[in-house]
Amino acid sequence: MFAKPRKLETESELYEAALRALSRRAHSIHDMKQNLARRADNRLLVQVVLARLRESGLLDDARYAKQFTRYRAESRRQGKFRIARDLRARGVPDRHINAALDERAAEADDSAVVRQRIERKLRSYGGPHAIGKAGDRRIASIYRSLLRAGFPADLVRRELRSITREDVPETGEHDV
Repeated sequence: MFAKPRKLETESELYEAALRALSRRAHSIHDMKQNLARRADNRLLVQVVLARLRESGLLDDARYAKQFTRYRAESRRQGKFRIARDLRARGVPDRHINAALDERAAEADDSAVVRQRIERKLRSYGGPHAIGKAGDRRIASIYRSLLRAGFPADLVRRELRSITREDVPETGEHDV
């Protein structure tokens, strides 16, 4: 579909490509390294450009982890397990992930987010009183979706129990 990008041979060309990539969205150092390695055959050139980007403050994993965590928690309403997994997949070191998640935990209330997601899903079913015959399956579906979103299983069970007044089975899962 798309033509293969031509290989870049000079530092300035590779630096400009990195700036264009950063203008589209933020990247972790690992992501940018992979991106630049695809564009250039010279590994030393990639390292020079990465060092230049870090020195100028354009690449910073700590800042990237904070921005990523804030976006995923506020916009996508995801939990800490999902956010941490996605950051690890992008090559962000655990120390930056933990710092970003700790900062977010001080600002946000996961139980309120879980409650909002449950209530929204129940409204689509017609409310908690309209769960009916398929109630167990629907509650299990909500439970699994919240686990996939990265929320702790005990928190999800507690909030489901408080809203639906029904027992939710314990699965022992903490991260999906």
